[in-house]
Amino acid sequence: MKIGMFINTQFPEGDDLAARIPELVEQVREARRAGFASLLFPHHYLTAPLQMLQIGPMMAYLAREAEGMTIGGNILLLPLLNPVHVAEEAATMDVLTGGKFVLGAGLGYRAGEFEAFGVSLKERAARFTESVALMRRLWTGEKVTFAGKYYRVTDHAISLKPTRPGGPPVWVAGLVEAAVKRAARIGDAWLIANATTLGATAPLMAVYRAALAEAGRTATEFPIARECYVGASHATAMEECRAALEYKYNSYAAWGMESPTASMSFEEMARDRFIIGDKVAVKEEIARWAETLGVNHFVMRVQWPGLPQERVLGSIRRLGEIYG
Repeated sequence: MKIGMFINTQFPEGDDLAARIPELVEQVREARRAGFASLLFPHHYLTAPLQMLQIGPMMAYLAREAEGMTIGGNILLLPLLNPVHVAEEAATMDVLTGGKFVLGAGLGYRAGEFEAFGVSLKERAARFTESVALMRRLWTGEKVTFAGKYYRVTDHAISLKPTRPGGPPVWVAGLVEAAVKRAARIGDAWLIANATTLGATAPLMAVYRAALAEAGRTATEFPIARECYVGASHATAMEECRAALEYKYNSYAAWGMESPTASMSFEEMARDRFIIGDKVAVKEEIARWAETLGVNHFVMRVQWPGLPQERVLGSIRRLGEIYG
């Protein structure tokens, strides 16, 4: 079983981000000491009033602190970006991390982001698929001629060949059946998003495994992102992280993403969705998800806007004591 960290790069309006950077460094150092296997980063644009540090600079900035850990996105909004640009940056990250980079990517959903980049929401799935096909060819290091519906390269090679032969693994995120089947067809893993319940995820995992078999493909990595807080006391853990988690999911709702906070109490929202408790309870819950789904790589988001640093570090240390 692998445990990774989904680092928070989002902060409330008015927060001093310059003061938060050393805290992020400390979190990564603590996760590395605790034996965490991976470090994944979120990606969005136009998030005001929520402040957000951008994915590319932050991955590069923290790569040295995370030496030996897998680094990637959760998730990079691939349809908004040119795949040549993404392929070049991914190759650079693969070299910087010694072949430890993964391209965790998804479609995105916010209309304002797509409008700003001049991309139609209706085209996002087709752009995503075409982008992955082009990037895989570029990562070979050979000259490529590619004429797609959206992107074109004529007899050119990427400027930097990735460390890993064939390029970084592509983890495809998705919440619905079509996206899960896409992950099986063109990805190296299906990256399960944070907010899905166990009940909703189990049938999608069956779809994913069936689609892999139909495509004649296999997967060794089964990553799942979760909201996770490990408190010193099971009795107080929920209250310690409640306000920060509610802020985060209210932000999702304000962005137009369907959010469970709209119609549920926090306790109802957390049940079978988040992993919160003391070390014993968290270990049991992780085991339940792993047994039900067959997942083998939990990427835990242990901080949300407004959660104090001492609570974040405590949660990281306790997770490491369970699985580090």
